[in-house]
Amino acid sequence: MNEKELAELLKYSSPKELYIVAWNNLLKILFCPFKVQVLNTVGELEKGKVVWVEEVKVTKELITVYMIKGKAYHYYHFDILV
Repeated sequence: MNEKELAELLKYSSPKELYIVAWNNLLKILFCPFKVQVLNTVGELEKGKVVWVEEVKVTKELITVYMIKGKAYHYYHFDILV
């Protein structure tokens, strides 16, 4: 995906909200900040710690990243606490 295509896609998204499919198969929207639990120690974040996601962003490869304390982490290191 080139930068123009990515820009076109991202103009419909917001860094302050994330849509998820809940356990009961319903679409829910989470507004930042929301809580997540760290699944694997990554960077300064220790496994099991609960932290707040400040923003949600996407890489050029379309991988979701969470901004936590000003640093970007891939989404798969966390479990969303709803």
